[in-house]
Amino acid sequence: MKRLLTIFFGLLAATTAMQAAYVINNDTFWKTTTGSYIYSQGGGIFRFPDAQGVEHYYWYGAKYQEAVDYCPKALAGSKSNITNFLAVTCYQSDDLVNWKFVRNVLTPDAAGWAYWVGRMGVAYIPEANKYALLTQFNDHVLVATCSTPTGSYTRHNEIDMTNMIGTPNTGDMTVFTDPDTGKSYLCYSYGKGRSKIYLSEIGVCSDGKIGLKDCHQIYKGSGREGDCMFKYKNKYYVCASDLYGWNASNVYYLEATDIYGPYTPTNNMQIMPGSADDYGHVTQTGFFYTVRGSKQETVIYCGDRWAGFAGNGNGYNQWCPISFVNGKPYFNSLSQWHFDAETGEWWVGDDNNYVRNGSFNADRVSIPSSNKPSQADLKGWKTTVVKGNKVVIGGADSPVLNASNSKEDRAVVTGNYCLNIQDKVDFTRKVSQTVKSTPVVELKDGLYTLTCYVKTSAAYNELYMYAKVGVNSQRIDLPSGNSKWQKIELKEVEIKGGQCEVGFYADGKADTWCRIDEVSLVRTGEIGETNGISEIPNDQANRFPNNRCYYNLNGIPSSYPHRGLNVVRETINGKIRSYKIVKP
Repeated sequence: MKRLLTIFFGLLAATTAMQAAYVINNDTFWKTTTGSYIYSQGGGIFRFPDAQGVEHYYWYGAKYQEAVDYCPKALAGSKSNITNFLAVTCYQSDDLVNWKFVRNVLTPDAAGWAYWVGRMGVAYIPEANKYALLTQFNDHVLVATCSTPTGSYTRHNEIDMTNMIGTPNTGDMTVFTDPDTGKSYLCYSYGKGRSKIYLSEIGVCSDGKIGLKDCHQIYKGSGREGDCMFKYKNKYYVCASDLYGWNASNVYYLEATDIYGPYTPTNNMQIMPGSADDYGHVTQTGFFYTVRGSKQETVIYCGDRWAGFAGNGNGYNQWCPISFVNGKPYFNSLSQWHFDAETGEWWVGDDNNYVRNGSFNADRVSIPSSNKPSQADLKGWKTTVVKGNKVVIGGADSPVLNASNSKEDRAVVTGNYCLNIQDKVDFTRKVSQTVKSTPVVELKDGLYTLTCYVKTSAAYNELYMYAKVGVNSQRIDLPSGNSKWQKIELKEVEIKGGQCEVGFYADGKADTWCRIDEVSLVRTGEIGETNGISEIPNDQANRFPNNRCYYNLNGIPSSYPHRGLNVVRETINGKIRSYKIVKP
């Protein structure tokens, strides 16, 4: 028996290490393989060979002093449009999960004086045998070149865009390299109002300099920024965000079968399904990277969370996998997921938080809001007024549904905002969210823990957090009359059928307030099973069909494989054997 346990936990340790190597944790500040913080915003990932001809992933982006100041304490954003550019950084990886710092490839000394450097990418130009870094530079586009992908880039060309689009500057921009043709393009918007999007091929121009060889307008309509694109299954997708400054906003897209279009729906960008409830996991569109693995093709959305300026949570880089449902892109908002760059497969992490906008930082202004956006409720949440003032956009007596976090608050919770349950009159209110399986990500049957942080100004008649599945409800009373943040957990929430309503119920007096933040719903185990294994009985496999039992990394048994890595224990001809499998 002891020998079997040793084998089991040896396999468990090995698979745990393997799974951890491929995990992407959002909502946190990422670090390199040596433990240094990663500073890379407004950039892109490209695959180039090194000096020995071995290809690697290279990630280029801007490092700003404001990002350094904000990380890791995240006590406040600068709330400024003034940026202090430190460098264009370069990181290298072979799996898109573990990154090592290579060097600062463009410095202020090499670039020259600038009040703004950002939104960049790198392209290999075969006719010049050079690597070209294109970036916004003041009100122009700067081209810096180098003979290697990771060397020191130097000024080569500075482009005034006036003759091409009518403004000297672009709006936001990214570099896209077509994986089938090898050609690279600049995807960018009009400099004023950003009401147009263009594509230009990058290459050697008639004057012998590397620049933009053409200009194709592919969109005209409402202002958009965060312009970027990707290719999937021979289709091109151009994406963008709202004009919300440093804050998070919708993820929009158009599609075409040719690089220059026509893109459809014509001049009518669509919100990507799955992204609306938390504004693309509280980001602005940054760039995409498509992996053509041995088993599947996967598109990774690489969103920018400009927290150093907006103060909207932890982590600058939020990466989520894109799926395709009925031929259309679908955004999977995940706090934790696993990715295998070799096969292209991905799966949801055990510690994924299934609540959308649980930090309440997708909402960039006080809600309800009449402008940018016109919005009556918090993203992802539903407010039900049982008694008290109605929630009305522009209403003088309307409750405000969120509240600002102070510096002291942010030492405990993250971001600018939290949920606010308050009114000028006596009130009863429910704030809820329906968490359910999506077309891609299953909310599996099991035990979950519902967590929040809470503080209140005074005692409530009734105040609790709840989880409701069908007609069955579980709840926990929240402490009232305590102005310090407290962490509250409702454990062993039984979820079946792929859907659960979570939320808060408050019955209070006029002007009393309740603040709630950091709401999470995380799966912890199987229904009817304890978390963890103290012993594996010899006859346990007989409880399962075909005498086969699947254990996840928490040691929880099941009659079917868990998503991710499993240790399998089965009886064959009276002999017990253990091995590991991976379920995508």
